[in-house]
Amino acid sequence: MENLLHFFNEVGKLKDMPRRGWVLRGVKNPETIAEHSFRAALMAWILGSKKKLDMERLLKIALVHDLCEIYAGDATPYDSLLPKNKKDLKKLMSTWPRFTKKEKQRIAEKKHKKEKAGLEKLTINLAPKLRYELINLWMDYEQGLTPEGRFFKQADRLENFLQAIEYSQNKEVDEKPWWMQAREMIDDPVLLELIEQISKKFHKK
Repeated sequence: MENLLHFFNEVGKLKDMPRRGWVLRGVKNPETIAEHSFRAALMAWILGSKKKLDMERLLKIALVHDLCEIYAGDATPYDSLLPKNKKDLKKLMSTWPRFTKKEKQRIAEKKHKKEKAGLEKLTINLAPKLRYELINLWMDYEQGLTPEGRFFKQADRLENFLQAIEYSQNKEVDEKPWWMQAREMIDDPVLLELIEQISKKFHKK
């Protein structure tokens, strides 16, 4: 129980960790990683119920997917491009970053290695069976090993997209990059239905 208590205490830190992408954009009182994970899990459960998925596995993946960030930090696609000048930063944030296939692979491998190390550190004192399950679920999210892992990867992006659209209503975020990302990275029919509703509600395309 002592090791579980330590684990739960560490996980609680996510409630105080703001999402870095919003911090870079200057959003006031940005959501935390835990807040994002909560709605992403809720969306995955409700939208995923429309598909033939293992709901227990899906929800476990949702709960686990950002635990690594306690130690690895919250990486963004912009990290390798960040300028020193605030004016240039605002300009950068108005676009969706483009990389060559080789650059994407290098960035992804570096991020994966750092995050896996973070998750291994977090779970090192847990019972081997539980530790294996947590790491296995995270690997599923990372690599899309099952239909549940692949679906949640897109649901996670959809939650992020919805948050961006909500922030854009207060002019805190330029929504253009998020529409670009959504069109490129989300192709699940159920999730596309919600994107269509978001488009209708906010009258943005």
